[in-house]
Amino acid sequence: MAQDDERNSLTGRVLRHARIGVDVGTAAARIAGGRLTGGADPAREGKLIADALGGLKGPLMKVAQFLSTIPDAIPAEWAAELQRLQAHAPPMGWAFVKRRMVAELGADWASRFQSFEHEPAHAASLGQVHRAVAPDGRPLAVKLQYPDMASAVEADLSQLSAIFALMRRLRPQIDTREIAQEIGERIREELDYRLERRHMRLYGTIHEADPGVRIPEPVDALSTGRLLSMTWLEGRPLLAYKGVAQEDRNRISEAMFRAWWHPFCRFGVIHGDPHLGNYAVFEEEGRAAGINLLDFGCVRIFPAKFVEAVIEHYRGLLHDDRERVVAAYEAWGFRNLTKDLIDTLDIWARFVYGPLLTDRVRRIAEGVSPIEFGRAQAMAVSEALRTHGPVTPPREFLFMDRAALGLGGVFLHLDAELNFHRLFETAIEGFQREALHERQSAALRSCELLPSMQ
Repeated sequence: MAQDDERNSLTGRVLRHARIGVDVGTAAARIAGGRLTGGADPAREGKLIADALGGLKGPLMKVAQFLSTIPDAIPAEWAAELQRLQAHAPPMGWAFVKRRMVAELGADWASRFQSFEHEPAHAASLGQVHRAVAPDGRPLAVKLQYPDMASAVEADLSQLSAIFALMRRLRPQIDTREIAQEIGERIREELDYRLERRHMRLYGTIHEADPGVRIPEPVDALSTGRLLSMTWLEGRPLLAYKGVAQEDRNRISEAMFRAWWHPFCRFGVIHGDPHLGNYAVFEEEGRAAGINLLDFGCVRIFPAKFVEAVIEHYRGLLHDDRERVVAAYEAWGFRNLTKDLIDTLDIWARFVYGPLLTDRVRRIAEGVSPIEFGRAQAMAVSEALRTHGPVTPPREFLFMDRAALGLGGVFLHLDAELNFHRLFETAIEGFQREALHERQSAALRSCELLPSMQ
């Protein structure tokens, strides 16, 4: 019976990829044909792409959402359609879960828990989460990967090439080869739950002194490469706090700011998947006190020189020091920079850094919705690159941009009013490249992550 289910699952997956490949190819042909006959309509094109991927509830959906957050990687109208797609999969039934648990922990797996809930608490693109209780009584979240996900990811990444090939024909002003490579490497990493456990420990170390940011603790004895058991953190969804007092919304937002910028500025690390489901709010004495940071599959570790360039770029914009700004672009790996190309890149830079440059309490943006955040700037960059490009964005920018847009979306949802400038100045206070390198090396070594940087 188990073999039949596995065979049916594999057959279904093969058919699924074949269908998606045909749908994407058909959409690409229709878009290219429309462009050749002068009938370009980005909104209609975006709907064609979204419809081609819309029946998909697996890892390629996550890839599509990555693309929607990269300025000029795809047209803004396409991004708007892709952002409406939901990355989730139908949950595995209990019979299938039991077989998966036997495969990971052995036939006596159930005896290793006090209890294990049959229905999943959450289902996502790569796996699902069940509530359980450890032998010592601790409540647990147990994340179980869907079967055969490695082959599914490879098949989905191969489909991505069709979209990038189409974009190279339609928008040669931006070279997405580095972006494609980065997406592939990071998505593959998400399949390795042993790596995610080490990332979780790293974030626990980074935030151990911050009472406003909580990190779950992994349970090694109940985890494998495709099964991750961690302590359950009680919390409510971020969007449940949209209507609370401004003071509470600001407190949540400050915790979010620290959870992202403190790891980056002090340790060269970012949490690269800013999906709202990866955060929850915990309360103390009946009011919002901070955030639970969840899901550590998508973590990016940067060399100290990259972090230094981010800070130098900020300071160059703050003091209108063009030489400093150009030096930062060059340190990141941008090549063949002209005055016009620098001005074009600065459109996006001033959007990302803008809230950090003004020393006053403010909203992250005015008059835009979370889904529209950054769209106007991306369109301006796209238009300018048609004249002043081409450009090859360094691969590190994929997750910088994705995280920045995701964080900004959280602030928009909560309508936060903060002095982002002073929060950032606190994050970078006393920054020294050598000190970050030493701090990062010690943290990575303690969590058995250092080889990943070599």
